[in-house]
Amino acid sequence: MSSTTLGARAAVLTGRLRGGSGAGWFPYLLVLPLALVLWGYVVQPMLATFGESVAEDGTGNYLSFLGSAGVARASLLTSLAISAASVLLCGIVGVGMAFLLKRFTFPGRRLIEAIILVPAALPPLIGAISFQLLYSETGILPRGLQQLFGTANPVLPFDGIAGVLVVHTFTMYPFFYLAASAALAGMDPSVEEAAYNLGASRVRVWRTILLPMLTPALVSGSLLVFMTSLASYTAPLLFGVDQTMTMQIYINRTNGDLPMASTYASVLGIVSIVFLLGMRWYEGRRSYRSMSKGIAAHRREITNPFGRWLALLGSLLATVVLLAPVATIALVAFSADGSWTTEVIPSVYTTENFVAIFTEPRSFQPILNSLQMSALATVGCIVIGVLTAYAVRRLKFFGRGLLDVAVMIAWALPGTVVAINLISAFSTGNAFSLGQVLVGTFWIVPLAYFVRFLPLVFRSSSAALAQLDPSMEEAARNLGATWWRAFRTVTLRLMLPGVFAGALLAFVHGVGEFVASVLIYTSSTTPISVAINNRMYSFEMGTAAAYGMLQVALIFVVMLVSGRLENGGRRTSREATQWVN
Repeated sequence: MSSTTLGARAAVLTGRLRGGSGAGWFPYLLVLPLALVLWGYVVQPMLATFGESVAEDGTGNYLSFLGSAGVARASLLTSLAISAASVLLCGIVGVGMAFLLKRFTFPGRRLIEAIILVPAALPPLIGAISFQLLYSETGILPRGLQQLFGTANPVLPFDGIAGVLVVHTFTMYPFFYLAASAALAGMDPSVEEAAYNLGASRVRVWRTILLPMLTPALVSGSLLVFMTSLASYTAPLLFGVDQTMTMQIYINRTNGDLPMASTYASVLGIVSIVFLLGMRWYEGRRSYRSMSKGIAAHRREITNPFGRWLALLGSLLATVVLLAPVATIALVAFSADGSWTTEVIPSVYTTENFVAIFTEPRSFQPILNSLQMSALATVGCIVIGVLTAYAVRRLKFFGRGLLDVAVMIAWALPGTVVAINLISAFSTGNAFSLGQVLVGTFWIVPLAYFVRFLPLVFRSSSAALAQLDPSMEEAARNLGATWWRAFRTVTLRLMLPGVFAGALLAFVHGVGEFVASVLIYTSSTTPISVAINNRMYSFEMGTAAAYGMLQVALIFVVMLVSGRLENGGRRTSREATQWVN
């Protein structure tokens, strides 16, 4: 064989190796480890939970859900009813606020816009605790009204399902508000004006124009609220609603009945996934795009004097309602443990709560645990999330849609279901745990955080990739760079703002995570959220609220940093585009 032929073959081989994503084998080389990770820690634990639920008496546990009576069936119906009611209430509040703030100018509008997302900054446990301290039978508002009016019982207390719905409405309406605000901002108002000019009434315009155009936003908000409500554990726990799916999972798990807990988890997971697929199908039935090219949206000013005064009073009331939960946590954080009994508000205040949690080893350990476990989980989310986003967005291979679904399926699963899945899968050693039992160890908690919050980094990275022109990476490879070097120095560098934004969200969600943690933590791995819950039940409300204020402060910092990263990412993309052109 001539030296020319050998040289040509060597050049072809070198080109294939250097080709990276252009080679036919490369996508599968990258996807295989990602698929194994998702199979081992997301899909296989789900199957293990189902296997646990039918291991003893086959379908016996599932038949109880189909019976005419029993706790199981009642819990499923209660969870579905609470979720449906939460969607309705959050939709009314969120869409109404979006329409009011995006379409009208009135006194106090800017103030409301500045604080309207404050409820979203509350960790789930702290949000539920703040509303319990405010609106329950022993809360500040009912007891304050009782003292004001001199009644024998607290006035307008919220308890049971009503209390759960109050918590859900005021903490989840931002899902609808954000989606509806974005839709209204991009909607052409000339379409509405044309309908009014043709004689249509306001009701008909809402029914035939606004609501259809808002359908994608309504579907998005409904999906998030329904799934979050279905996964809710803290609100039913604090307001005494035992017959919900999440509460029954916890009760059966703590009573040692893992097969029944697995049954509840399997049913809840199936309901969540079916609802997710159903809403996606409904949204995809038709197009909701406007083909007009009208004028930009504008706000109408409220000129009626009575309407302006009414708007101002409403703005002040909304400000108080929105800031009350955070103010309550801050107030209680400075109260002495055990000093708040029958008074409307705490009577003894101190800074010792904050001093203790940073100076006493027993009190500081939950903070250290949460930071360590969240940091480990976030590192895993970054590695797997970024590579999976790149594979789904930039590579062509068989099963790409399945990889996308495998990542996002964990987002559809409630935290209690994720915890039960991991308990079922890793109560014995297997290949994905290197033969070790993970239940009862340190590693089970960061693993749960990784599974739960991987979709945050994946979606953020995927969105960042969608804004990048693939030609920049191709240009680097045409200049002789290997795939790894082009990915590392061009694509990943431009993705960093989006990756960091998703990573920060994953980290802060991990620090505030409670639903999965409460099922799998040990005394040596107690996170902040579980410490808050334990302190509340020990009547150490001041220390519990102090932990909560640290979580709230961390979330506000992350929101600020994420906003700066988002703006920086837009500048970086513009600069990179100008440089390439």
